[in-house]
This record gives sequence, C-alpha cells and structure tokens, in this order.
Amino acid sequence: MAMKDTFFRSMTWLHTWVGLLVCWLLFLIFIAGTLAFFRWELNFWAKPEIHHFEQPQQRVAAQQAQIIQGFAYLQQQAPKSERWNISLADERKDWLTYSYQEPREPGKRAPWQDYYVNPKTLEGVDTVRESKGGHFFYRLHFDLHYLDVRTARWLVCFASLFMLIALITGVVIHKRIFKDLFSLRTNKGVRSWLDSHNLSSVLALPFHIMITYTGLITLIFMLFPYPTMTAYDDGLRGFYADVFNFQRTEPANEPTAMVGVNTLLDQLYTKWPDADIRQVRIDHPNDRSASVRFIIDSGKAIVDRPPSITFNATTGEVIDINEVDRSVSEAIYDGMIALHAARMAQPVLRWLYVLCGLAGCIMIASGAIMWAKRLHQRNKKQRPAIGLHTVDSLNLGTFMGLPLATLAFFYANRLLPMHVSERADKEILAFFLTWAAVQAWAVFKPYSWRLLNAIIAGACIGLVAINSMTTQGSLLHFIDSKQWTLLGFDLVCLFAATCFAYAAYRGNRKQRTWLGSLEELSV
Repeated sequence: MAMKDTFFRSMTWLHTWVGLLVCWLLFLIFIAGTLAFFRWELNFWAKPEIHHFEQPQQRVAAQQAQIIQGFAYLQQQAPKSERWNISLADERKDWLTYSYQEPREPGKRAPWQDYYVNPKTLEGVDTVRESKGGHFFYRLHFDLHYLDVRTARWLVCFASLFMLIALITGVVIHKRIFKDLFSLRTNKGVRSWLDSHNLSSVLALPFHIMITYTGLITLIFMLFPYPTMTAYDDGLRGFYADVFNFQRTEPANEPTAMVGVNTLLDQLYTKWPDADIRQVRIDHPNDRSASVRFIIDSGKAIVDRPPSITFNATTGEVIDINEVDRSVSEAIYDGMIALHAARMAQPVLRWLYVLCGLAGCIMIASGAIMWAKRLHQRNKKQRPAIGLHTVDSLNLGTFMGLPLATLAFFYANRLLPMHVSERADKEILAFFLTWAAVQAWAVFKPYSWRLLNAIIAGACIGLVAINSMTTQGSLLHFIDSKQWTLLGFDLVCLFAATCFAYAAYRGNRKQRTWLGSLEELSV
C-alpha cells in the first residue's frame, strides 16, 4: 500500500508541475492552433473586398480557363520575376490569386504581390487590404512570431512533450475517469474547477493525445536529426531532397520562351482526367531552367503531401510525378501531419476539431487556476507570496489577455486605413500590444476577472457592429446571400459575448465566478 501511495503521489506531483510550468505557453499554442483550423475562413473574413466573390457552378471544369488567364496576367505583369504562383479556388476558398515574387532585399525574404480574382467572372480586384488573417494564427501556433524560428519550435516541442507527460500522468492518477464524465458541480469553489478540468480533459482525451503526439511528429526531424545526418552526406537537406523529391533549381540566366500552358494541361488531364488542381507553381519563368508544378487536391485522403506533376516549362517534358502511393513509413508520417492539421476535415469534423481545441484551452486554464485557488485556500490569512502572485498575474494576463488580443487583431483589420504602410504587421502589433497591456494590468490587479470578462463580452458585440458598419454586411444580409462563413463568424462572436457576459455576471464578491474571481486581496 505504501508503494502504491508513493507512486500516485509521485504521478500527481509530476502531473501538477509539468502542466503548470508550461501552461501559459500551451494556452497560446492551443488557442492559436484552434483558430488556425479555420485559417482560410479567417483569411476570407479579413478581406472584405472579395466578399462578393462566387464559385462557378462547375468549379473544376472552370480551372483551365482560370489557369490560362493567370499565365497571361503574370506574363504581362512580371515576366522577369523569379517565381509565379496560381492558387485556385476550392471548397473552402471562394477566390483565386495570381501571385509573383518581387526582388529580394538583402537580409529579407522576397515579398509577393497578389492579385485577387473572382473565380466565377474572372474579374480581378485591384485593391485588397493587406492582412495575414488566419495565416497569422497558423504561424503563431508553432513559430511564436517574434522569436527566432528554430528557438520557437524548440520551445513548442518542449511544451508539447510536457503536455504529453501531463496527459499520461493525468490518466494514471484519475481514479474515476468515467464517473467524472457526468460530474460538473457549480458554485463549489475548487471542486468546480476540478470538475471543469476533469470534464474538459476526459471528454476530449483522444484528441488531446492525438494532437500533442502528432504535433511532436511534425518536428521529429528537428528533434532527432542524427539518423538522417548519418545516412546522408548533406544531412537533412539531402534527406528532404530524397524523400520529398525536392530539388531547388538555379536559374540558367538564358531567356527562353515557355511552351503554351495548354500543352501542359493536356498532359496533366491525360494522366488525371478528373484532376482538381489546387495550385500551380512556376519557378524561373521565361528562363531555360523554368519549371511548372501542378499540385492536385487529394480529396478526403489523409495525406499532407498531395499528388503533383512537374514539367519542364520550355520543352513540355515531365520532370517528376509525385503519386499518393507511398511506403508504409511515409504514409504514417504523412498521415500524422495531416491529422494534426485537419487536412482532410469536412465542415462537421472541422468543427469537432475546434470544439476539442477549446476543450484543451479550458483544460489548461482550469488546471492553472485550480492550483492557485488551492494555495489561496491553504493560506487564507496570509498575503500571497511572490510566486503565487506571479501565477495569479500570468493566469489573468494569459487566459483573459489572449482572447482580448485576438479581438484587437480583428478590430485592427477593420479599422486601420486601407493603404497604411505595413498594414498586416500593424494588425499583429495590435494583438501583442493588447496582450501586453492586459498582462501589465494583471500585475497590479490579478483578480479583476469580472472586469475583463465584461470588456471581452462588450468587444465581441462591438466587433459584430463594427463589421456591419465597415463592410456593408449584417447578419440578415449574410443569411439572404448565403454567406455562411461570414454569418458563422458573427454568430461565434455573439456566442462568445454571451459566455463572457455570463461569467462577468457571476463574478461578484459574494458569488465567485467559475472563471476564478477571488476576493480583492490586494486592497
């Protein structure tokens, strides 16, 4: 019995500390990753100038004309560009883009210029506001934006590893895992927080384990590069070139006319008659080394790398064909990445991903707040120690700051002038400044949950109003025009406003809110 007690105490200690030490970083990763599941929908929302775009009735059949027009446009606008790209509309994107890469400045990435085109009418929009949209949250999820990319990914890996340990130890110490599926006691202080933590953990446990483990797998070659470094003389570069058929070609600097795009499309449709083209990438156009790569939609297959075919753009010869059929190890690795990113998810499954992601956010936040509340109960007659005060501040600054910062990002998208320089960066700056402001406030007022809940609720309602005033769109208009993506965004904002308003209503001094409002100990 003593050994059993010691084991469970050890597991409980491990579960507590591996979770607490990284919970604030994990919350950022989870909330950004959850938003990234609707990356393309957020991209669409962030560009009101293309909200009137529509899909043609025969989307796949219209692709040939779209690609031909894209080649003509890029040939006219940027014949000397290093790279062109044509991104076609799909089931989640009601727009297509013709893009070309501008010359790169020293020490910077080469910028891209995008031209947005209505896939139904093939008419373009000259002015579209600059915004990262959902791509910001996608990159924030694993690159943490301002940090060095490699440093950020190592931090994300360590946080993910800690979470995986917390999940496993949580299952070990959970004695009533099935009973707690139906337990949620309200107004019971720490017990209510424990129930929230257990419920959000157990209900989405398969998702939590899957998303954490596959997240580590996506960066497995960064974590364990030594096998590839041993097998290949040039390490990871050679490995990627071999496995992913990735060979970056250098320009020959010999101007050469390219074959007609119809010639390439005829060969593509001969191999894949029903091909649903996702993207066309052109390297070194109008050069002897020019190549054209057609990337095909893989449908509902659980793969991260879709099939593709690459042509020599000056001769029309096939350079490479990437089929879906792969070795078992490749299929497993590719499938895990696709599962993590929900590549194959249809709307219902995508919403399930989002709900499970929100459950993960609740699990992380409730665990951290429960830990702090327990210490407050044990030391009722003492002022909080500096460590506990720090945890309280980080809890408020992170769990309230990030939702408010997300809203600030969306507000900036609607309110910043269209032609302001570096507009997309200023939207991101609004996100981090808001988060920093809430965190600074939390240092001095770490128990002002009620106030921040009320502010977030008001901001959610205000965003719906601002959206209707700045985009000539409203809930009724979205319903009438069947713009379900825009309608869904507003409905989610109103639902979030209801939740935060309810939390603010419950957060008074006599009746502590489930969001952890404590007595004003700092008074």
